[in-house]
Formats: sequence, structure tokens, C-alpha cells
Amino acid sequence: MNDSKSILSPSMPKPALQRPGTGTLLRAAGMIALALAPLVAGDPFTIHLAILVCINAIVVSGLTILSRAGQVSLCHGAFVGIGAYVAVFTGMGANLPFPVAVVAAMMAGGVCAFLLGAIMLRLSGVYFVLVTFAFGELVRLGLLEWDTVTGGANGIAGIPAATLLGYSLEDKPAFYAVVALVTVGVTALLAILLRSPAGQAVDTVGENPALAESSGVSVRGTQLFAFTASGVLAGLGGALTAYYLGYISPESFSLHLSTAVIIMMVVGGRKALLGPLVGALVMTPLPELFRGAVQTQTIFYGVALILMLRFLPQGLASLPISLASTLGRSRRNAP
Repeated sequence: MNDSKSILSPSMPKPALQRPGTGTLLRAAGMIALALAPLVAGDPFTIHLAILVCINAIVVSGLTILSRAGQVSLCHGAFVGIGAYVAVFTGMGANLPFPVAVVAAMMAGGVCAFLLGAIMLRLSGVYFVLVTFAFGELVRLGLLEWDTVTGGANGIAGIPAATLLGYSLEDKPAFYAVVALVTVGVTALLAILLRSPAGQAVDTVGENPALAESSGVSVRGTQLFAFTASGVLAGLGGALTAYYLGYISPESFSLHLSTAVIIMMVVGGRKALLGPLVGALVMTPLPELFRGAVQTQTIFYGVALILMLRFLPQGLASLPISLASTLGRSRRNAP
């Protein structure tokens, strides 16, 4: 009998390959229609918001993987910042192409998450959350103090527009087309992961760590895998943010960003495939609606979270299923 534990349990059944169902095709069609809508509208501000929604959805997708493994992180803003600065150093400092800068940012986010997780994933619950909070603050303060490299509080301005295959992405529609394609790709990879044995291991560890351990699944190894994957996607979001805005500063990657992506995850639904996109789509435009009324925005966030956790704990992405289930019960109970 093999006593060694791994991310994947030897006894865990392999999911059979299935043809896409009607629900999958409808979700794919909905994503394509949603992605094309800003381009059809043609409004620069709408496209701007759509770009931010896509970037946030990418970061939230990574946080969703970690959440499904049973952990919550308050340092994802720091991982986004690390990815942004590494992308700028690679693109501007080393004068390397945009795709190379993006890959470097993803690797930096993944490596930082792996190293932090390898040391701190022995902790769980509130202790792990506190450690990630401390790490996020250390990164922010480090970026502020290392002003000779990072620009300190002034940040780095004048980041040149991204260039892909010889084409400039300076125009918003062009950049949006790329970031929307990346978002669709990340969502597709997330769907593949969740259906794979690794995804089953992540869900098992998040729902019942003792059962996972007894089945031969390494709880710590699986959570380390999830944390590293979330760091990679956060680094990707940071690179896209830097090249889109053309300016970065340490305060852009503070605790506020970390809590914002957690709120997006909760609102969208951490168990739903489209939860990150739904959460980002709902929450990203809100700062614009509450511009100049920060206190009102905070109150609205608090009330929205309370109502969501009380009446729709699975998030807005589960609303169609909940409505369909309610209608079905009403029809069955009707005389």
C-alpha cells in the first residue's frame, strides 16, 4: 500500500470527457455576446470599464481557486502590484516585448505566492489571513521606500503602450480585444481545471480536509498549488493593468484592492465558473457611480454583502438556477 500523499488521489476517479451540454454552449454564447457588447457600443468610457472588468475578473479567478481550496488571502493586491512592477521593469527597463513582460509578471506572481505559501500554509483560517495581510503591507511599504527603483509614492509614469505582433494596443478597442480574449482563455482554463482531478482535489480539500487527507490527497500541497495558481493570475492582472493605465504606484495595490477582489468573488459566487466575471461586472462600475461619495460607497458595499450572504450565499451567478428551482417547486406544488 502506498502511503505517500500527492495533490491527486490515486483512487480518485478520472472524469470522462463529455460533449459540451446546452448550458455550456449557452454560457459560451453569453460570454461572446458580452465581450462584443462594448465594441458594438463604441463608447470610450464603456470600453474603459469593460477593460477594468476583464482585468478584475482575471484576478478574481485566481482568488476563486484559492477559496475553493479552503483559504482566503488578503495579499492579492500585493501580487497584482508585483506583477505590474515586474512587467514594467521587463518592458521598459530591459526593453523586452509585451508578451515577455506579461510572462515575467505571471512568473513573479507565481513564485512569490509559492514561496509565501510554502512557509505559511502550515497556518489556516484567521492566522493565514493575518499573515497574508502582513505580507501585503510589507510589499506596499517596500515599494514606497525603494523609491530609487519603484519611484516611491510618485510611482512610474510614461509606461509605453503595449505592442503585439507589430500592432500597437494604444487604442482602447484594440487593448480591449486582447484583454477580452485573455479573459475568455482564463475562464476556459478554469473550467478545464475544475473538471480535472486536480480541481476535484482542490474542492475536496476545501470541503473536507480530513477526508482529503485520508484519501491520499495532500492538503498542504493542494493548497500550495491553488495559492501559486492564484498568484500567477494576479501577476497577469498586474501586467495588464500597468500597460493599460500607463502609470502605477504602490497605493494602487494596497489592502483596498485585496478586499475589493474578495468582495467581487463573494458577490459573483466563488463556486460558479462565471462568478469572477459576474462579480467584476457588478462591482467594477460602482466606484464611478459613487464618485465623490466614499462613505456612501462603503455603506452600500456593507449592506450589499450582508444581503448577499444572507439571501444568496452562492453569489449572483447562481441566481438563474435559484429562480429556476423556485419556479419548479411552485409549479409542482400548484393545484
